Amino acid sequence: MTNPILLAAGTITLALIGSTALAAPVCGAGTGQPATGVPVKVGGIHGNAAPGDFSSSTTAARAYFDCVNANGGLNGRPIAYLVENDQWNPELAAQAASKLLTDDKVVAMVGNGSFVEMAVNAPTYKAEGIMAMAAGCAVSECFESPNIVSTNQGPLPSTIGAAQYMVEEKAAQHAVCIGLTIPNVGNWSCGAMEEYMASKGLTGSSVLLNPASPDVNSGLLEAVATGADTMVVNLPAGLAIAFLKAAEEQGLGDAYQWASSTPLYDRTVPAALGPYWDGKMFINAELTPWDKGGPDATNWLAVMDAHAPAGAPRDTFSQSGYLAARYFVETALKLDPAQLDDRAAVTAAITAINGYTSDLTCGPYYVGSADRHMPNHAGTMVVVKGDGFETVRDCYEYDSPYFAPILEQEAALGLR
Repeated sequence: MTNPILLAAGTITLALIGSTALAAPVCGAGTGQPATGVPVKVGGIHGNAAPGDFSSSTTAARAYFDCVNANGGLNGRPIAYLVENDQWNPELAAQAASKLLTDDKVVAMVGNGSFVEMAVNAPTYKAEGIMAMAAGCAVSECFESPNIVSTNQGPLPSTIGAAQYMVEEKAAQHAVCIGLTIPNVGNWSCGAMEEYMASKGLTGSSVLLNPASPDVNSGLLEAVATGADTMVVNLPAGLAIAFLKAAEEQGLGDAYQWASSTPLYDRTVPAALGPYWDGKMFINAELTPWDKGGPDATNWLAVMDAHAPAGAPRDTFSQSGYLAARYFVETALKLDPAQLDDRAAVTAAITAINGYTSDLTCGPYYVGSADRHMPNHAGTMVVVKGDGFETVRDCYEYDSPYFAPILEQEAALGLR
C-alpha cells in the first residue's frame, strides 16, 4: 500500500535555504530559559579519520541539545552530551562504548556516525540494554540489530535507490558499484545492488577499494573492465570526488552513466567536482533536499547557525543527527524527570516510538521490538547542476527483496 506520509512529504515546497532570514530555532520545550537541574547523560560516537569524517552527525546532535538546554532542557534538566571519536579503529570503538556506558553511565546513545563502531558495539548495546539512536550508520550490523535504529539509510538503501533510478529513468542495463572492502559495508551494500539488478533481469557488478590505501585509478580501470554502462559510486565524499576526478582525466564522463549514494550530496561537492560533472552526476539523497523547506529543514539550519561552529557541515549526516536528537528529546520530554536516570525506562520509551514524522524524511520514523531497524528506506534523486543540485525524482520507495521484513514490520505497526 502507498504510504500517505511519503506522498505528503513529496508535496512540501517552502522557502529556500539560501534565505538569510532564518527564524530563531525552536527546540524542546521552547521556554527560552536555560536548564539548571542535574544533567541527563547521553552519549555519541563518531568516526573521524581516514577514510572519512562522519562527525557532522554528532555535531548537529550537540547543536540541537545545546538549543534544548537553552530552552528548559528535559523538564528542567540539561543534557550532558558526551562524544567519543573511534577514529575508525575497532579497539578504540569498543573503548569508547565502555567509557560511555560503564564509566559515564549514559542512558542512551544519540547521533552515532561511524563505519566501525556499530559493528563492534552492537552486541554491547544489546547486553547493556541501551538503545542507540544513530544518525550515520554504514554497516549491516547497524541495521540488523535490536538495539540500534538510525535516521539515515546507510549505503545499502541509498545505493539501491541510485541504481533503481538509473534503471527506471536512464535504462541502465549493467551497473557496477564502487565501494570499500570494509566488512559488511561494501560487500553488503554493493551486493544488494547486484541482487536488485538481477531481480530485474539485468547485470550488476562490484569493485571494492581498500580503505587503508585506496587506488582510485586501478579501481576505475577495474570498473571499466566489467563492461558496465552505469557507474554507481558508493564511497565517502572525499574518496568519491577523487574517483570522479580520475574518470574526468580519462575523459569518461560521457562514456558512462554516473550515479552515487548519499555521501556526494554535500553542499561543497558541485564546486569540488567542477563544471565537467554538471548534469552528469546523479545522487541519491537519503533525506529530503535542503531547498525543499519545511519546518524541520528550516529549523535544522537555524539550530546549526545558532549553536554549531560556523564551518560545521550542513549535509545529510547533519540532518540525520538533528533528527535523532529531536526524536530523542521528544521522547524524553514525555518521561517523568526522575526516570531520565533510568536506562531501562529510557530504552523502553525509545522502543515505543511509532510514527514520528518530519519534512526531512520521506516516511515515518519508528522503532519497535525487532531484530532489525531501518525506518528510512525511501529517498530522493538529485543531479549536480551549476553550483548546487536539482531534484529529478521526489520521494520514492526503493524496490528490493531486502526490504520485505521491514515492510512487514511497518504493516504490523499500522504504518502501511
